[in-house]
Amino acid sequence: MTPSTEAKILVLDIETSPLESYTWGLWDQNVGLNQIKTEWSILSYGAKWLGTSKIIYEDTSGKGPGKVRDDRALMKSLWKLLDEADIVVSQNGRRFDVKKINARMVMQGLGPYSPIRHIDCLEAAKKYFAFTSNKLEWTSGYLTGQKKLDHKEFPGFELWKECLKDNPKAWVSMKKYNKRDVNATEEYYIRIRPWIANHPNMGAYTDIIKHTCTKCASTNVQARGWVRLQQGKYQRFHCGHCGGWSRGKLMELPVVKRRAMLTNIAD
Repeated sequence: MTPSTEAKILVLDIETSPLESYTWGLWDQNVGLNQIKTEWSILSYGAKWLGTSKIIYEDTSGKGPGKVRDDRALMKSLWKLLDEADIVVSQNGRRFDVKKINARMVMQGLGPYSPIRHIDCLEAAKKYFAFTSNKLEWTSGYLTGQKKLDHKEFPGFELWKECLKDNPKAWVSMKKYNKRDVNATEEYYIRIRPWIANHPNMGAYTDIIKHTCTKCASTNVQARGWVRLQQGKYQRFHCGHCGGWSRGKLMELPVVKRRAMLTNIAD
């Protein structure tokens, strides 16, 4: 049974256009501000609410090459999604996606959306694992079964070049690419979720008066052993749904024992 939670968890991925600039070579170029011809923008985004099947997708296509970088309408719809979300799940979104989104929103004159918590799968991968590669291409292939799309008609950077020309066929490929990354990120997140020690406490997003898994909000948890910290011991719990571990908040030591305990001066 899927755990019930009031948390609105948004899985998100964006695609941006490149800067256009003037350079005198190919290698080790430092581009000055007066060499920038055209600013970057957001070309498309894919998003889905965790556990649902529908992928929300929007791009800047159909305006012609001269206006394909106009992301004003796209940013407004993306603002509404983020304003509704409690938690955002992404791949490298803390350093890239969210900061890029915020920059474009400021540039478009939009104010801040409501505060969100952020779960970045790339950060989790670097912290808890030593995979051969932390790229979504590898993790999705080995951990989720989501195969990387091969854009035979628009390989590599050609896809972005053709989208900037507002080529309809290229936009079809971009949509598939963007949506596939959203699905892959969601499956990857669910796979590694029980390992994320500092995961937002999902028990805070439900009114159920039961022990609730801090990772997935399931009430299928069992007391299994103890966590012993410097100040005492706490009941340890294991989730039968996602496999995550959590602990109780109340110290289990009696008052007389707590009074007798000493602690390190540095603590």
